Amino acid sequence: MTSSLSINDLVEKWLSYDKDPVTREQITKLNASGDVDSLEKLLRKPIEFGTAGLRSKMEAGFSRMNCVTVIQASQGLAVYVKKMVPDALKRGVVIGYDHRHNSQTFARLTAAVFLKHGFSVYFLDGLSPTPLVPFSVKKLLASCGVMITASHNPKDDNGYKVYWENGAQIIPPVDGGIAESIKQNQEITVWDLEAYKTDSKIISIRDKLINEYLESAKYLILDRDLNQKVNINYVYTAMHGVGAYFCERILESLSLKPYIPVISQLQPDPDFPTVRFPNPEEKGALDLAKKAADENGSNIVLASDPDADRFAAAEKQEDGSWFVFSGDQLGILLAYYSLILSKSKNLDVSKLAMVNSTVSSKMLRSMAKVEGFRFEDTLTGFKWMSNELIALRDNEGLIPAFAYEEAIGFLLNPDILDKDGITALVSFVQLANFLDHKGMKVKEFLDTLYTKYGYFASDNYYYICNDVPKINKIFDKIRYGDSTSDISDQKRSNFLMESSGRRLKYPLNLGGSPITYIRDLTIGFEMSDFDKVSAASSNQEFVIKSGQYYPKFMVSPSSQMITFETANGGIITLRTSGTEPKIKYYCEISGDNNDRESVAKELKQLVLSVGDDFLEAKANGLV
Repeated sequence: MTSSLSINDLVEKWLSYDKDPVTREQITKLNASGDVDSLEKLLRKPIEFGTAGLRSKMEAGFSRMNCVTVIQASQGLAVYVKKMVPDALKRGVVIGYDHRHNSQTFARLTAAVFLKHGFSVYFLDGLSPTPLVPFSVKKLLASCGVMITASHNPKDDNGYKVYWENGAQIIPPVDGGIAESIKQNQEITVWDLEAYKTDSKIISIRDKLINEYLESAKYLILDRDLNQKVNINYVYTAMHGVGAYFCERILESLSLKPYIPVISQLQPDPDFPTVRFPNPEEKGALDLAKKAADENGSNIVLASDPDADRFAAAEKQEDGSWFVFSGDQLGILLAYYSLILSKSKNLDVSKLAMVNSTVSSKMLRSMAKVEGFRFEDTLTGFKWMSNELIALRDNEGLIPAFAYEEAIGFLLNPDILDKDGITALVSFVQLANFLDHKGMKVKEFLDTLYTKYGYFASDNYYYICNDVPKINKIFDKIRYGDSTSDISDQKRSNFLMESSGRRLKYPLNLGGSPITYIRDLTIGFEMSDFDKVSAASSNQEFVIKSGQYYPKFMVSPSSQMITFETANGGIITLRTSGTEPKIKYYCEISGDNNDRESVAKELKQLVLSVGDDFLEAKANGLV
C-alpha cells in the first residue's frame, strides 16, 4: 500500500519499478525541484481498476496510465484469470490496441506479462477497432481480452479495457477480484517490448480475425440485391481514428458502394488536430463532414469515434439544414432495422431480446409492447447490457438482437457482445438505402415511428462540480430533505427505513406533476407505486422494513444515482459521472405525436424543475 509511505519512499519505490526514461525523468525532475504537491498527486493514490478497467491521463505515477501501471494491471489480471477461468493458459488472451500515443507500447508490455505467465497470446499487432477484441474473444473462446484505448477521451488519455471469457466487458464481482489481484502483484516481474516477436506462444492471426469479423457481419444483410442499387451518397469521417479501413471493408463486404471520405480526418492521428474533442457527439464535431457532404452533393453524414465502437449520423433536410440524430433516435432506428432484419430471417419476434440503459429512451420499451419482443433496461454501460443479453440467451433461450445506449453505442450482431460503430454504420446505410427506394428520408421515417410507438422527447444536461462533498449534500437533500430546502415537508414523503433509522423525504412532485416511481441506487430503494403509497401514508410515518422496496439493479453507495417517473410520462435520472466531475441528468417525456408542442412544453418544465428545485443550481454555484 502506498498511503502509509512518505513521499520520498514513494519516489524511491516508483524509480525502482520504472524503466521508461520519459516517466522516470518526470518524477526525477519533480523530486529535484521539491514539488511535493505534484508528486503527491501522481504517486499517492493508485489508479483504480473498475468495471471500465483503467482510464486516465498518460503521465508518470501510480495514479496515471503508464508502463508501470499497465504492467501491474496485467500481472494482476493474468493471475486472476489463471485462477478463475478453466484451461485459461491454453485458451489464451486476445490483446488489441488503437492509434493513441503509447497504445502499441502498452499492448506489447501486456503481451509480455501474459506470455511470462504461460498464456497463449492472440496479439492483434496493428491498429484495431475496439469491437474486434470482444469478437475475437468470443470467436476463439479465449479466456479474456484486453483492448488498449481511451475511446473518445482527450488526446492525453489512454485506457485498459478488459473483456471476460463470455466476450462481454467485466462486471462485479470479477472487477473487484481483478482489482484485489492487482494489489497483490505490484512488483514488476517482466518488462519486455520484444517478447511478442519471438515467443512461441504468440499467435498472429489478426488478418484472419478481421476477415471472420467481416464474414460475421453478413448476418446484417437485409437485401443484397438492394445493396447493389444504392443511389444515395454518404460522407464518412473517422474522427482521426482507426475506423476508416474497417468501414471501407465492411461496406465492400456487404456489396454497398464506398463512402466519400473526409480527407483531413481520415488517417489515424493521436493528436486529433481538427477537433476539440474526438467525440462525434460534441458540438461542431461533424462540421467538416457536413462541409464535405455539401461539396459532394451528399445528404448523409456518417461518423465513428476514434476506436470505432460508437456511431453518429446526420441527414440533410429539404430546406438545406442538417438534422443530427441523437443517440436515442439512432437507437430506435437501428432497433427497427434489427426487427425487420429478424423478420426477414423468419425469426420468432417473441424470441428476440432487446435492451438499453436506464438513462436511454423508453421508446424501445414502447416498441417492444407493440411488436412483442422482450425488452429489459439495465444500469448505464454496455457491460451491463451485454451481460443482460447473455443471461437472456443462456437462461431463457432468447436471441440477443439489439442493445443501445444514448451515448451513441449500438449492438446489432450477436457475435459482438459490445457496442460496435462499424456494424452500426453498415446497418444505418442499409436502412437509409431501403427507405430511399421507397422515396423516404430517414428523418421522415423516424416521424412515422413516433406515430406508431408514441412521441418521445428528451434532453440531457450536466453541471460541473469539483466539490464531492457538495455533490453528496445535494443528493442527500433530495432523498432526506432538510430545513433549508425549498421543498417543504408537506411536499415530501415520510418513510422510515427500518435498517438505517433514516427518514426518506423524497419530493412528491416534479415539474408540476406527481412523482409515481422512484429508484435510488445509492441507498437501495425502489417503489413503483410511490404516489399511491405516499397518498395512503399522508402525514403519517410509513415504515420500510429490511428488504422491502429493494431495487433489482446493483446498489452502489459510492456513486449517486436516482430515477424518478412522473404521472405525465416524464422520466428523469440524476447521476454522478465515474470519470468526470459532473452531475448528469437525463430527462424524457412521452406523448401524442400530434401534440408535440405540449410534449416540448412539459419537457422544458421538467428540465427547469430539476435544475431549480432538485439540484438548486444557483444556490449551489453549479456551472
